[in-house]
Amino acid sequence: MNTEVANLVFNGSYLAILGAAIAALAGIGSAIGIGVAGQAASGVVAEDPKKFGQALILQALPGTQGIYGLLIAFIIMQKIGILGGAGLLDLTIPQGAYIFAASLPIGLVGIWSGMAQGRCAASAIMLISKRPEEIAKGMVYTAMVETYAVLALLISFLMVNGVQI
Repeated sequence: MNTEVANLVFNGSYLAILGAAIAALAGIGSAIGIGVAGQAASGVVAEDPKKFGQALILQALPGTQGIYGLLIAFIIMQKIGILGGAGLLDLTIPQGAYIFAASLPIGLVGIWSGMAQGRCAASAIMLISKRPEEIAKGMVYTAMVETYAVLALLISFLMVNGVQI
């Protein structure tokens, strides 16, 4: 690859777009977490169809990490000009690297916390299979994992907004 082509591909704008993609990877954790919780929910609902609503609420909780990652990806794309019609800005390599680094907290934490929250939600679904009146406790246990996804969202948001373009 000659240097002219390399400079067109590997530049600040490329790094920023890669950062938006990394942020969106938080959806992997949500997809896995919702899948794990859905498997548990299917087993519980097979035994007692009346528990569908409670199981669905718990199954949905791991989905937020994907939303957080998507939010940061949209903020990055808006900041670098992809959204809004301004056209892609010509970023320096440091600017692109800063945006890339800012995407890592929500991208990485979103993957792991979504999976962990899915396992926790599956356990909460098993809890309601025996004691449906305890759904609030199951929701609290599952929501505790959410704390770290929210913190990652906050740090990524502050970092992206701190990059001067």
